[in-house]
Amino acid sequence: MHEARRPAAVPYYEDPSPGHGALPPRAWWSTSDARYVSLNGAWRFRLAQTADAHDDAFASPEFDASRWDLLPVPAHWPLQGHGSPAYTNVVYPFPVDPPRVPTENPTGDHRRAFDLPDDWPGGAALLRFDGVESCARVWLNGAELGTFQGSRLPVEFEVGELLRPRGNVLAVRVHQWSSGSYLEDQDMWWLPGIFREVTLIERPEGSVADFFVHADYDHVTGAGTLRVDCAPAGSVSVPELGLDLATGESVTVPVEPWSAEVPRLYDAELATEGERIPLRIGFRTVSVEDGVLKVNGRRILLRGVNRHEFHPDHGRVLDLETMRQDLLLMKRHNINAVRTSHYPPHPAFLDLCDELGMWTVDECDLETHGFEVIGWRGNPVDDERWTPALLDRAARMVERDKNHPSVVMWSLGNECGTGRGLSAMASWIRDRDPDRPIHYEGDPTCADTDVYSRMYADHAEVALIGRREEPPLPQAAADAKRRALPFILCEYAHAMGNGPGGLSEYQRLFETYERCQGGFVWEWIDHGLRQRTDSGVEFYAYGGDFGEELHDGNFVCDGLVFPDRTPSPGLIEYKKVIEPVRIDGSGGADGTGGTSGTGGAGGTVRITNGYDFADLSSLSFRWTYEVEGEAVEHGDLEVPALAAGACVDVELPPEPDGPAGEAWWTVRATLADDTAWAPAGHEVAWGQFAAPGRAAAPAAAGAPRAPRRAEGGVVLLGPGTFDAVTGALRYLGRFEVAGPPRLDVWRAPTDNDAGSGRHPDLQLDRRWREAGLHRMRHRLDGVEIGADALTVTTRVAPAAGDLGLRTVYAWTATGGRLRLTVDVTPEGDWDVPLPRIGLRLGVCGSLDSVEWFGGGPGEAYPDSRAASRIGRYTSTVDALQTPYVRPQENGARADVRWARLRREDGQGLLISGDPEFWFTARRWTGERLDAAGHTHDLAPSSTIWVNLDHGQQGIGSGSCGPGALPQYWLNAAPMTFSLTFGPLETS
Repeated sequence: MHEARRPAAVPYYEDPSPGHGALPPRAWWSTSDARYVSLNGAWRFRLAQTADAHDDAFASPEFDASRWDLLPVPAHWPLQGHGSPAYTNVVYPFPVDPPRVPTENPTGDHRRAFDLPDDWPGGAALLRFDGVESCARVWLNGAELGTFQGSRLPVEFEVGELLRPRGNVLAVRVHQWSSGSYLEDQDMWWLPGIFREVTLIERPEGSVADFFVHADYDHVTGAGTLRVDCAPAGSVSVPELGLDLATGESVTVPVEPWSAEVPRLYDAELATEGERIPLRIGFRTVSVEDGVLKVNGRRILLRGVNRHEFHPDHGRVLDLETMRQDLLLMKRHNINAVRTSHYPPHPAFLDLCDELGMWTVDECDLETHGFEVIGWRGNPVDDERWTPALLDRAARMVERDKNHPSVVMWSLGNECGTGRGLSAMASWIRDRDPDRPIHYEGDPTCADTDVYSRMYADHAEVALIGRREEPPLPQAAADAKRRALPFILCEYAHAMGNGPGGLSEYQRLFETYERCQGGFVWEWIDHGLRQRTDSGVEFYAYGGDFGEELHDGNFVCDGLVFPDRTPSPGLIEYKKVIEPVRIDGSGGADGTGGTSGTGGAGGTVRITNGYDFADLSSLSFRWTYEVEGEAVEHGDLEVPALAAGACVDVELPPEPDGPAGEAWWTVRATLADDTAWAPAGHEVAWGQFAAPGRAAAPAAAGAPRAPRRAEGGVVLLGPGTFDAVTGALRYLGRFEVAGPPRLDVWRAPTDNDAGSGRHPDLQLDRRWREAGLHRMRHRLDGVEIGADALTVTTRVAPAAGDLGLRTVYAWTATGGRLRLTVDVTPEGDWDVPLPRIGLRLGVCGSLDSVEWFGGGPGEAYPDSRAASRIGRYTSTVDALQTPYVRPQENGARADVRWARLRREDGQGLLISGDPEFWFTARRWTGERLDAAGHTHDLAPSSTIWVNLDHGQQGIGSGSCGPGALPQYWLNAAPMTFSLTFGPLETS
């Protein structure tokens, strides 16, 4: 039974078959009254650089491995000091010669000695591996159990007859490269090892071999139908429903349904002669009806993310607390769906999805993207030799995860092109589980799928698809089928670095067109590996940092949370965009969030329930009235428990008495009570809109000041001291201006500015550099000292071209304030947008305390500003920075009316804008930021560099998807803006 049986001529690790010796796949359950022995812990380990460097003598119980290293299991050996990680997105890091792999094949031999518990009953037992990358051969007490592939899927062996009370030796040989590696070209680090649990499981006589919970819900009658198929036969009890029935028997009773919004689970127990298993049953029905994906009879809107399993220290080794942390963060940021890109997750994660409520697309451990590079020649999904492996992977996923109500779709895999093997997988899944739709993105004909799925379709195309007006397919039958399917963006809004932009516009399309049922942002987390420099400074490494020959750089860092799971500004933006409750001023503003709404006549606010199922009884609403960013009054807002999809206009109180100035209403929806995922008071949604307010009394302007020459070659104008020759501001009050204020158009390109190569016109980084915008020169054309103004005329232009920006700086002074009006006139044929346009100046590094009135609290850019709300905020200069793994433009605050920079004694500078401006302050120049490859490359200087921008180019998600929408492009055009400066005294 345990003898190896494989063709002698083909090494098992190059055999495209799934392996041999394993038991048929079955459902996963975390607990029962059967005995479990964890074999996690310290194992003996040695690493060889080839698959055949050592014979299999190490599998013998008598082998002396005492001199081997100790390695924790679960773990990836490259993260434990044995070899190095490597990152590629698409290309295979070895020659594409399926199913052969290189001779250079790192191979880890693992040994674990263990004793059985004293009360171990003997008899049948299973040895379970939950995840091993990429191919393993297993022995127990010298007897070979078999071989297996399929890294992120479970495998079990029968071992009862081989166990001893004492001195058991488990030996596992793991190869980094195998034929299975051709099926695992997912966009992630290549990290071999035993990275999930290893468990010994008692199988008493009459214990459960497998079971399948069928729990459907009829939304018309409110009844649930339960049937549990089990081998061997047994019984199922659901005390809360008063049920006690035989397995295989069906019963229909009134129930509360399960959904991602209300994850209602019923505790139950499955009992056979030899085992009792606790169950959590959720009643729900998934269907595609009339071209719409429905759960429990209602259209759902997926506010989703793609989730890789990742930890900055442990790779794909995640503990239960980290999994729970992921889901809590998602729920707290209004995310309701996960696509398990691009493999089934740790099974405990799906238990948490059931418990906390998360629509889940369970994706098979399958991607052959690297074959695209060679024109899909030899693609395994269209090669019958690989079909058994494909079916094996499908079966191991479906059987393991079939009892989770959170799993609402099966996905065949990712970026595999098309082929007969995929059709075989789809056919098997439909036969085994006809109650869940099938997803796959890579076939435009949707031959094997129940939904039409795309990646990175732009807004215009999504609108066409929403109207079912997309360009036709050549095959009439395929075209008709696809047009009848619901549409999902399985990947969109590439969250790489600063961004993504354009989320609000996508969400409006999802809400407008019934067919467009949302999507999944790429992706959840930056896969940066925590490292330290020689001097001990921590940073996150990406592709190329480990000496890889082939790599894709920081493309592995494209998540909504940073590697340490700190939310990025992109996640804060996404939370606002997808919030399930819309709060708009007076009958509904434009609904894009942020600060665009205005209060209207009647003093009402419109509340719209955007949940698919839940009413608003779980939320409390509260209003705040602020003037000039200071709260004047607040109170509760009575909102009825609106049903899903309903809206109501609610009266606001009369405008409170208060000081004169710019006034804003803010209405917040928060949790009324503690939930499983957040405490009472957690903010779910908010809306903000301008109130009529009361005009502020004009400030005492004082008399206009005339410029005058003084000793030392300077011109004095109000609080400003200027160089008489160049017209440059040198001092503002007693503060030196380290870098003279001048026009700045350059920003350190974001990952989305760099583009992906798919659309050359979106490669703004390249186009900007070709235009020379990173090396602008400033020519002084004239300095005029007039009766009431100092006027400086310049031309700002790049070398080697005829483009230019004629720029006139007009300085005037009134009382203790210095006003600058900037006029910009483009010259030449500008066929590229500007990165930014505004003023840059350097100030003393001690002015590191910042207060501002405007958008905040976090960064914002023209197409990623929904989460920016008007208020008065404080920060330090260092805290204004966003630590993207690869440094790039960051930290701008939008709609700033005024900003104050102070030092410890309270003295400092005041800057105000006409109109509002974008405010950025950092301890390095944009050029230094541009040159940095990692955060540790940014050494703070003694100068704070301040950007006061009139405009910024939008962000988009061009690193893999569409660029910024046209309305967010910063095109060169005549423009005028003003800024006022003044010193601040101690306060």
